[in-house]
Amino acid sequence: MGDRGNERGVSRRTLLVGGGAAAGLLIAWGIWPRRYTPNLIAAPGEAVLNAFLKIGTDGHVSVVVPQAEMGQGVWTVLPQILADELGADWRTVAVEPAPIGPLYANEFLIAEAARDRLPAMFGGIGAWGARQVAIRASLMITGGSSSIRGFEDRFRQAGATARTLLCMAAANRWGVDPAACDTADGFVVRGEERLRFGELAAEAALLTPPEHIVLRGPAPPRSPPRLDMPSKIDGSARYAADVRLPDMVYAAIRQCPAGNTRLAGVDAAAANRIPGVLSVVEHRNWAAAIANSWWAANRAVEAMTPRFVASGPVPDSASIDAALERALESGEARRFAAAGDVEAVFARGGAYAADYAVPLAVHAPIEPMAATARITGDRLELWLPTQAPGLARAAAARAIGFDERDVTIYPMLIGGGFGGKVETDAAAQAAILARRIKRPVQLSWSRAEDLAQDRFRPPARARMLARLGEGGRIVGWRARIATPSTMAAVTARLMPGSGGGNSPEAAAVEGAAPPYAIPAMAVDHHPAAIGVETGMWRAVAHSYTAFFTESFVDELAQQAGIEPLSFRMQMLSGAPRLAHCLSTVTALGGWEGGVAGSGQGIAAHSAFGSHVAMLAEVHVGEGQQIVVDRIFAVVDCGRTLNDDIVLQQIEGGILWGLAATLGATTAITGGIADARNFDALGLPTLATTPEIVVRIVRSSAPPGGVGELAVPPVAPAIANALYAATGRRHRSLPLSNRA
Repeated sequence: MGDRGNERGVSRRTLLVGGGAAAGLLIAWGIWPRRYTPNLIAAPGEAVLNAFLKIGTDGHVSVVVPQAEMGQGVWTVLPQILADELGADWRTVAVEPAPIGPLYANEFLIAEAARDRLPAMFGGIGAWGARQVAIRASLMITGGSSSIRGFEDRFRQAGATARTLLCMAAANRWGVDPAACDTADGFVVRGEERLRFGELAAEAALLTPPEHIVLRGPAPPRSPPRLDMPSKIDGSARYAADVRLPDMVYAAIRQCPAGNTRLAGVDAAAANRIPGVLSVVEHRNWAAAIANSWWAANRAVEAMTPRFVASGPVPDSASIDAALERALESGEARRFAAAGDVEAVFARGGAYAADYAVPLAVHAPIEPMAATARITGDRLELWLPTQAPGLARAAAARAIGFDERDVTIYPMLIGGGFGGKVETDAAAQAAILARRIKRPVQLSWSRAEDLAQDRFRPPARARMLARLGEGGRIVGWRARIATPSTMAAVTARLMPGSGGGNSPEAAAVEGAAPPYAIPAMAVDHHPAAIGVETGMWRAVAHSYTAFFTESFVDELAQQAGIEPLSFRMQMLSGAPRLAHCLSTVTALGGWEGGVAGSGQGIAAHSAFGSHVAMLAEVHVGEGQQIVVDRIFAVVDCGRTLNDDIVLQQIEGGILWGLAATLGATTAITGGIADARNFDALGLPTLATTPEIVVRIVRSSAPPGGVGELAVPPVAPAIANALYAATGRRHRSLPLSNRA
């Protein structure tokens, strides 16, 4: 997955260091190419039609997808878009990951971040400049529920262009106008005449498409079989830990605790006494053992008992709580959303206040971090699960002093990413180990190591303040949120020299501006330095800001003496799609008004270009255990392409949100997570999973994101339902009804 062409010496470092991104844009613009050609490799018998499509003489249609498949169905929906425009037979469609290249950059995601003034590396260059940086630097990133929003048009254009070329090739054979030809089920057709795609592909690839390509337009929603599912069912799907190379060895690792720590030493003799151990490798930040099996390597890591020393305070749960409190009380702050004169409204008194909190949240994917590395001469190959292949390539190259162009990435299926697989540590570590041992190395983090070194969802505290006016409407709203500047930290890790610091950032309070019509409103971020690395997590800041907002709105409804649905609806005139979701879900779930003893709670949220409302039903069971009985969700995600995958993503998001509502956290002791395995996380089981009912709203609006959409409203809906069941208001996660 290396790419030597087209970038002409322009690197991320050229663009993002020194004068900043804006300066880099101005300096490098003159040498940047204006057009790019595909850097695909065709197998024997294949013809490259464009950057997203190859067709074989046997008729197979290979769709090239730049987004990582993490179970979210992107390897089905994007090929489906292209296949519909192409007129392909779905039974002939296959998928393969894209190589690193500018044509595959997720410019939509980067531009969206720039519009929200994030991350800081983009400064004031705006969305246009951010897109240019993304393209020129080949920034391929899967995240932010951006795959369909960012790539639908490109895949539709790719399919339509290939269809046009195939029709032109057939028309040349038949001696007719290409406009008289069409495609269907893998054939170019004209009346009774038919030619297979495979017969025409090589000729079509040599033709030049017209300037104007006619699109068929979106097809009605349909749910063809998922392309990734058969191999996952029969066990033939290959993940990073399934890679096997000649002469390959295995590695396990133990890394430094959080804080300013370093490796002080290991008991190498104890490690070498483990049968099968080949080498012990010490690095400033970690120690690894290499053996002829991973079991032996992991036993050796445990036996060597790595010793780490700290040159400053080592964080723990108490210090994290204290840092959040300091940030909220006296730290630097910046306002990222505002309307009206908030200070004047609250100067009149009569305000209602409440504090909320969420803890660190773990990723805990089924697949721990892993990478396989092989060095041949001056070439490095890496097999790994990654949401950011270009950044992983850069990290590995940097770790061993290679040129990025000499590193090839083979992206594997991802067994759960949720933002965590954007990190590049394992890629760099595997590269170092392969160079040291001079053999292919497969590095796998243990489950305990994966939890210990997680880039957690940041903890957050919110101080909410509101004032009610005539008719019980909210006339003033202020949210002060203390949480780390996570996006700046992620940027600094992934692109050294391009960001960092702990300044206020919009991403930390994304989703905190309420959707309701409130005359005076303000949202402030108070950055907190907690000493523990945090990272991107499913639904990012929306995962906690929705809990703060929708729980507080429920409290205000109680203060106003108004039923929670009516209280919300009177303020949603400016958000009709969200209002429709809310009214529909309450009808679907049989809303009883959230009265005492009903055990019903509601919440609504807009994010990623989509809208969702939920109704939860709970009761308190034996031992004061919170039991979630049913969750109803109504989703308006715009025009849908594949209803089954939308339903799968919403159901999966609800389960993810349920886990974070009732558990999925860990205490920190001595800079290390206390949780060592799944059993410590309080995750939902099949027996404790509620009945889930999802309804999709039909819409002609552009498609929105769904992969993260369902996560934010789960916690507030359950918390509000718990209040209706018990009369106790819970303002922190994970929820517990024990005194």
